[in-house]
Amino acid sequence: MDMVKVKVNGLEVEVPANATVLEAAKCAGINIPTLCYLKDINEIGACRLCLVEVKGARGLVTSCVHPVNEGMEIFTNTAKVLAARKMNLELVLSAHNKQCLSCVRSTTCELQKLANEYGVDENYFGTDKKVFEIDDSSVSIIRDNSKCILCRRCVAVCEEQYVSVIGANDRGIDTNIGSPFNLKLGQVPCISCGQCTAVCPTGALTE
Repeated sequence: MDMVKVKVNGLEVEVPANATVLEAAKCAGINIPTLCYLKDINEIGACRLCLVEVKGARGLVTSCVHPVNEGMEIFTNTAKVLAARKMNLELVLSAHNKQCLSCVRSTTCELQKLANEYGVDENYFGTDKKVFEIDDSSVSIIRDNSKCILCRRCVAVCEEQYVSVIGANDRGIDTNIGSPFNLKLGQVPCISCGQCTAVCPTGALTE
């Protein structure tokens, strides 16, 4: 296997030539936050929380999809990177139902953990919250789209099970994760495998 040498925060590591910046950082023992990333399943760079600086690049790069190259210098904790991550978290939270204390995922929510870590002001962007009806039609899964952050983890893992009963509906600001023709989960051939609830980073899909 071809290998290349890169530097992450000044630490030199050797990684496979087909590795991503995110994987290189992991090899160096450095954590980069992610919300949408699932290795080999959902690598789409949608949440923009894994942004890093790369020497010579015009702007910040999305580490989960950006490939490494020989001699690359990567910086994961600069002021520019931290500010961009915080702003992206604030944007995500601006349309999120933040009733955390009554949420079943409170204290185990990945979004909540990152918001606390980055000291996010949840009211920085004042946008109107969309109103969604809770879908409890399934015998095993509850869907609350007011807590969905459109990471598409559930969509990817549902496709991985060869079921594909959930996906993105509508476009732009109206985009939401649901079933075909806006049917409820109890009205589609969901096999209740529970994989979508296992990978959801928030309380949008729960058992």
